Amino acid sequence: MAQIGKLNRLKVLRKVSIGYFLDGDTLGDLLLPMKYAPAELKVGDELNVFVYLDSEERLIATTQQPYAAVGDFAMMKVAAVENVGAFLDWGLVKQLFVPFKEQQIRMKTGETYLVYVYIDDNTQRIVASSKIDKFLDNTPPEYKTGQEVELIIAYKTDLGYKAIINRMHLGVIYHNQIFTQPKIGEKMKGYIGKVREDDKIDLLLQKPGYEKMDEVSAFVFSKLEENNGYLPVNDNTSPEVISRLFKISKKNFKQAIGALYRKKLITIEEKGIRIV
Repeated sequence: MAQIGKLNRLKVLRKVSIGYFLDGDTLGDLLLPMKYAPAELKVGDELNVFVYLDSEERLIATTQQPYAAVGDFAMMKVAAVENVGAFLDWGLVKQLFVPFKEQQIRMKTGETYLVYVYIDDNTQRIVASSKIDKFLDNTPPEYKTGQEVELIIAYKTDLGYKAIINRMHLGVIYHNQIFTQPKIGEKMKGYIGKVREDDKIDLLLQKPGYEKMDEVSAFVFSKLEENNGYLPVNDNTSPEVISRLFKISKKNFKQAIGALYRKKLITIEEKGIRIV
């Protein structure tokens, strides 16, 4: 069944002068304008299209892909602010509307914000909100300590950073877990540290157990994990390269990989270091 605000794989029913009509099932026949149709498209073919309301509030299909679909969180730039709200560039011809009441702080043209994309119940339009908290923690968290999760950095707090967990919940990454300054909207892998009795969630950026390393060793190890377990650096690498990659001195780098080697977590090779 075709869904508004989502990527759908639909079948071509017929060709008309202005484009192609696709089988939208319960949504009816959906027009794919000619300018978005592949040159070789023919009746009976199936293709991936995004379904949304155009500027005249008609359901339409496009092969353009927005930066985020309904149910997604994403960073988007404000293209314009008018007397009804802000309009975001989201990769489509029609801009994405953010009503003033859905702005955590008043949006400004040219600035970028983390928003949630959803369908407004009253108008059935696809809209966005920067009040992301209200779209999270609506179900009890069912995570296990040490579970790997996908994170999106949401905003900074006195304790550290709040992060969106699997697009469903909010958790906190404490300052002592953070080795480089994360960016709002940045996506990364993380781990569940603890789910508290009040359902608040503590997050880790290293696998449980590795947090007992000193901070620099843990940071180097996390960089190895991000690069499929290998990095082309070792004791012979120049201080400039070490500084650029890890933002630490070569002395601290050598101490870190020495500690990891003694713990039998890495091997030191002729041209690099590798997770065991």
